[in-house]
Amino acid sequence: MTDSVSCSHILLMHAQSDRSTAERTKEEAETQINELKAKIADGGDFAELAREHSDCPSGKDGGELGTFGKGQMVKEFEDAAFAMEVGETSDVVETDFGYHLIQRTA
Repeated sequence: MTDSVSCSHILLMHAQSDRSTAERTKEEAETQINELKAKIADGGDFAELAREHSDCPSGKDGGELGTFGKGQMVKEFEDAAFAMEVGETSDVVETDFGYHLIQRTA
């Protein structure tokens, strides 16, 4: 098992998320993240969708988070990231910060 992974992500916050400035409801965020998941499954460009939609500052970089080890991300995010193969995109992952789509890049 690997000690570190590299990932990109798309984060959609909602009004109830930790540190959120988003005004969308939790239900609106969930609907939107599922729409983005479908676009990616249909061949949409993950980085471009991150630039257009992600609420994380990493969105401007196509969602690139770089390399991180265990214990550096919240548990739900970490569990998903370390469970994927390189090139794989996660299902929707919910954390206290909102809804994520994660793509493992290395």
